Amino acid sequence: MSGRPRVLVCGTGFGRVHLAALTDPGSAFELAGILARGGERSRACAAEAGVPLYTRVADMPDGVDLACVVLLGDVNGGPGSAVAAELMARGVPVLQEGPLLRDELAASLRAARRHKVVFQVNTHYVHLPPVRRFVAAARALRAEQEPLWVAAACGIQVAYHLVDVLGRALGGLRPYEFAACGTTDGPRTPFRTLEGVIAGVPVTLRVQNQLHPADPDNHAHLLHRITIGAEGGTLTLLDPHGPVLWSPRPHLPAPARNATRLHDAADAHLDFPACTPLGPAEAPPYREILARMWPAGAHRAISTTWTAVRDGMDTMRDGQYYLAVGGAWQELTAALGFPERLTAPPPRPLSAEPLLAAALRAAAPEEEPDALEEANA
Repeated sequence: MSGRPRVLVCGTGFGRVHLAALTDPGSAFELAGILARGGERSRACAAEAGVPLYTRVADMPDGVDLACVVLLGDVNGGPGSAVAAELMARGVPVLQEGPLLRDELAASLRAARRHKVVFQVNTHYVHLPPVRRFVAAARALRAEQEPLWVAAACGIQVAYHLVDVLGRALGGLRPYEFAACGTTDGPRTPFRTLEGVIAGVPVTLRVQNQLHPADPDNHAHLLHRITIGAEGGTLTLLDPHGPVLWSPRPHLPAPARNATRLHDAADAHLDFPACTPLGPAEAPPYREILARMWPAGAHRAISTTWTAVRDGMDTMRDGQYYLAVGGAWQELTAALGFPERLTAPPPRPLSAEPLLAAALRAAAPEEEPDALEEANA
């Protein structure tokens, strides 16, 4: 095959991230066109990229090497899997964005085998550098000590993606089970709590089970926050965009009980930093995330699928794992129940600057009396 592989992008919602990846001057791929409904945004995206806009799979010419189906799936009443089936029937390998219901995915895997093409699922966040660092660190931790517990939180919009991250970090998903914890009569929290196991490890999940019907992709208080606890400490992914933190277990050694000074104990672990960032200590701003990190993650996902196409990899190799992702996600959401409908206006994101200024003032010795007075007020 001569030239760069030609990739079709289906959808211009989140598909704009894939368009940014494929139109980057350093991309290893060529954007072959856009498949969408033909609205104003899609026409503008096609014009900016200088590629054809198709509104039906039947209108697409031959010569497409791979398709990114970035359309809603069955769970959201979208046409994603139907479009993927049409593309595979034409012999086009497909990378489809999740979430996908288990039966929906099983049908796509059968179609891929029938038409002898590759079909893979993309959950996006697993291709971002901080999540990759977290998963690699979790595997290294598992080589040293068994995970004892997991605590994770997410918005309902990205619960499917959380399951994938946890599966990769824990080396699998089975056995898994979830049960909802009881609610209190006090003020209602946006989060519902589930307890259960993933890969046999006890887990506590807090999910913001709320959706705004007119703006379903927004209004999450956070994306993912995950902590894996082991005998020797805790590994935390604060956000899918970073940072990743390691905190050794707080433990006062026995010799210190009789010492006149606590820090004189000889134990080496007292010299470990109480918290160490595994990579950058700060996450980039969202403008940089949208402009660089997300497109780079999409490019990595496309590259991974293209490698599978080039090497003739059996689709079922990854397919079996994602069947488990879909099964665990569906069991999780069934335990949560229907999301609460939100009617709130768009949130007002807050800069860290006023908080940082207050924190720095509080750390100054001369501010301590005022802080005590405020606390006692």
